[in-house]
Amino acid sequence: MRDLVEIGMGRTAMRGYDLDDVEIVPSRRTRSSKDVSLSWQIDAYRLDIPLVTHPTDAVVSPETAVRVGELGGLGVLNAEGLWARHENAEEELDQVVRVAEEGDGPEAAISLLQRLHAAPVRTDLLTEAIGRIKNSGVTVAARVSPQHAEELTPTLLAAGVEVLMVQGTIVSAEHVSRDGEPLNLKRFIGDLDVPVIAGGVGDYRTAIHLMRTGAAGVIVGFGQSRSATTTQTLGIGVPMATAIADAAAARRDYLDETGGRYVHVIADGGLACSGDIAKSVACGADAVMLGEALTETSEAPAQGYYWTAAAAHPNLPRSEIVGFDSAGVDLETLLFGPSSDPNGTVNLFGALRRAMAKTGYSELKEFQKVGLMLCR
Repeated sequence: MRDLVEIGMGRTAMRGYDLDDVEIVPSRRTRSSKDVSLSWQIDAYRLDIPLVTHPTDAVVSPETAVRVGELGGLGVLNAEGLWARHENAEEELDQVVRVAEEGDGPEAAISLLQRLHAAPVRTDLLTEAIGRIKNSGVTVAARVSPQHAEELTPTLLAAGVEVLMVQGTIVSAEHVSRDGEPLNLKRFIGDLDVPVIAGGVGDYRTAIHLMRTGAAGVIVGFGQSRSATTTQTLGIGVPMATAIADAAAARRDYLDETGGRYVHVIADGGLACSGDIAKSVACGADAVMLGEALTETSEAPAQGYYWTAAAAHPNLPRSEIVGFDSAGVDLETLLFGPSSDPNGTVNLFGALRRAMAKTGYSELKEFQKVGLMLCR
């Protein structure tokens, strides 16, 4: 029975828990970390680590996507970002960073980003950017918004995209609109031969409805981070431990409903350190979506600055452009170490492997059954 709290006469709210509210409980056995596998598979694509990059220009260029793929993760390029709109995307990105560094107020850099995104998406530039990833031999993934999915997907598929992400702040199976024909996600996915990851969602009902559209993966969360302002702007947010657990319950019920179709749960938001990655998997996630955590790598295009795709919204931006101390650590070290940082911000997946070993688990799906305890 869900814990409901009365917040006023005749009005209740569900109690939810964030990742900081839970801790992983060791089991009666441990094992060597060498015996732990972090691999997972979405459709035909097997990946060595449960990493999906947040599709923002701040951390993912075509070259970064290639490097993430070489290291075993899934790099996702924003098909509506600067690489699809400007021939000199790197120079435009440097300009955004310069404006952010000059400190003329947070609105100046956002305003520039909005102007840069006012340029139309060019299919030739998009095809060229995807081609740079495809030519490397890694799995090719790209993100589109629900508003432009039908328009851009043919170009993406022709260019070689193998995994498609349909991502907005919130994505539902049923979008009601008076303005034209809305995206029918079930029909859209049914017409494609590539797996589709869709989201974000924040509760059981939305997750299971999205699974019924045929999505291969569901994104849980709304990219909560230091830069994201969705809660301040819209009042919308979810405590991630509860949201992940609810989506995992939807996955289990959908698995029973369909007689065996497994949909992957990808946690997006509230992941400040390696411990949060471990707790996300423990709550039921198959993989995590990282953006802000990758900002300080030497490969990050925005040189220590971070924002989400929602920062460029023409009317209601929902992300700040935030600067971080650029440690200059390379991506491989950030993911696998070695680390001299005791706070869980480097060697992210070495830490996940160690957490699984310390609690006696060798596979990600097994680790989803580890004991949890409320600590607040």
